[in-house]
Amino acid sequence: LCCECGQFHLLLDNHLYNFQDEVDDELVCHICLQPLLQPMDTPCGHTYCFKCLENFMQEYNFCPMDRKKLSFQQCHKSSLLVRNLLDKLIVLCPFKAECQQTMQRCELEAHLQNRCPGYKKYKSELQRKKNPISKGKEEPPARVETNTPKDPEVPSGGSSLVAESSGAAVVSLGTAEPGLVNPAFEETEEGENLPQRTSLVAETTTIEIHREDPEEELGMRIVGGKDTPLGNIVVQEILRDSVVAADGRIAPGDHILEVNGVNISSVTHSQAVSCLRHPGPALHLMLLQEKGFSNKTAQQDPTPATNKEVIHVTLIKRDRSEPLGIKLIRKTDEAGIFILDLLEGGLAAKNGRLSRNDRVLSINGQDLRQGTPEAAAQIIQTTESRVNFVILRQPGVQLSDPVEDGSTSNSSSSSSSSSSNGGSPVHHRRRLDQTHYRRKSTYQKGYVSHEKTVAIKKEPKESLGITIGGGRDNKNKLPIYVTSVQPIGCLFRDGRIKRGDVLLSINGTDLTHLNYYEAVSALKSNAASHSVVLKALEILPLNSPDPSLDIKEPGFSWSPLWITWLGLPSYLHCCQDIILTKGSLESWGFSIVGGFLESKGNQPFFIKTIVPGTPAFRDRKLKCGDEIVAVNGVPALGMSNAELIPMLKEQR
Repeated sequence: LCCECGQFHLLLDNHLYNFQDEVDDELVCHICLQPLLQPMDTPCGHTYCFKCLENFMQEYNFCPMDRKKLSFQQCHKSSLLVRNLLDKLIVLCPFKAECQQTMQRCELEAHLQNRCPGYKKYKSELQRKKNPISKGKEEPPARVETNTPKDPEVPSGGSSLVAESSGAAVVSLGTAEPGLVNPAFEETEEGENLPQRTSLVAETTTIEIHREDPEEELGMRIVGGKDTPLGNIVVQEILRDSVVAADGRIAPGDHILEVNGVNISSVTHSQAVSCLRHPGPALHLMLLQEKGFSNKTAQQDPTPATNKEVIHVTLIKRDRSEPLGIKLIRKTDEAGIFILDLLEGGLAAKNGRLSRNDRVLSINGQDLRQGTPEAAAQIIQTTESRVNFVILRQPGVQLSDPVEDGSTSNSSSSSSSSSSNGGSPVHHRRRLDQTHYRRKSTYQKGYVSHEKTVAIKKEPKESLGITIGGGRDNKNKLPIYVTSVQPIGCLFRDGRIKRGDVLLSINGTDLTHLNYYEAVSALKSNAASHSVVLKALEILPLNSPDPSLDIKEPGFSWSPLWITWLGLPSYLHCCQDIILTKGSLESWGFSIVGGFLESKGNQPFFIKTIVPGTPAFRDRKLKCGDEIVAVNGVPALGMSNAELIPMLKEQR
């Protein structure tokens, strides 16, 4: 029995509904002859159910009505007006014997889950059949992934995944509730064997890393920061044979919450690098580590509500689809739902009365003391306007205050946590097919690029006096950039070429598509002439950089901070195709942030998390901090989260 429509149908088939009145033919799918579900428009002007059209297009390449040539990628979601009209069609409760209620189609699932006596009776009988011994212990109802046309939104920059320091936290990233969480995941139950919809398990862990040499490099690359859409500081890569690799407990995708007791969950990228570079024999890190999906149900609540404050908060939505901007979690060691984060600019953050780590007791009168984030999401989504929270607050469990701008250590340390995507080149001699996607030049937050031409007269045998990094054969496919300007050679004397400059050409020879060795060869051969004309791109920080990030460090292979690449013009992007495949019941296994927001304009989409045990994790090519420029050939430029997320979910 489907938990969304209350009827029996195959898992991959459309939901079934009993409509009160005859439905207008204009709102009927001409494949299944039922009122449209998740309507999709074709370029030739016809509309079908998403599943009907998807199944049809697996066998044919034309429109079922006029037989014009068609591919599924050309089709798009119907307008919000059409979807709202379909959602408001009146249906009968399928449990006619116990319940004679009628409601809008979009309200049926909430009715079944929360109010229908017939469905409750059915679940009780099913539970008794499965567990004849444990009578009276009723499990929360199982829930199949909904396929109604919802518009999930992904939280944008500035959000911080901070779980309380004392225990493990379970972060539910599965719900499609707008604004609650960030789902490029699709979790669908297989048959009736799973007792409860899975949630993504993430635990906070404190680890200590010891170094014999207090200034030895850590050997990990980080991305993110409050000055980027990622918000948090995330480990992108662990370098082989490094201190961190030898320790073995930190993995790519881990969120770094604290460094030596300092909260870095809401600091800029360069401030986080400065904290991690602080020398010392021991480094204490608090991490949020994702462990994969779990079916584990919440345990009984052992904690009495002493010294806790019960608070009533009302949030008012302008319409039913408006997100609240709240991330909810459940914990492995404590029953109930907790607020993990309030998203910057969201309704809850603007209201100001909800806080991190508040426990949600009820929403709109529905008891959630033993509830799940998914149940809370359902209640919030089906509410038209007023969302009434009752929360339990215990003071004094927050993390320490984040480091503020300008207050990071300026110690001239060399124990680096390199945060760049540039490193030692990988020695492949393969030219890449260049594919460029436009990115609005307005997004260069923190950095601005400036092209310059440097013409120099020199002696034929005089060296240029620079070292370089990057190259299109590098695994991160970076442009050629200057790693140092030596105090010998003509470029040091001239003074206009600086460390970090991206080299575009020398004497008319294009350097932007070359691998490392080709670039070295081009520079050497052109340096043998009497005059050299270099074109370079200087990437300048809008604010003065932290002095500790620009020290000449012996033994440290310098590379630009990851954030500087966000200011790179689109013609220097080197895009690569990553092809993921999954089973029909799997999640893709990654979450995204960014996209168009009215308050911030166009921002790139970034991969924020990759979940262990999923297709994205197994493939190993996708990394946290990667920018998504297109999905199946459709450019992501100008899209909002609400547009890109369904596109990702619809790829079967």
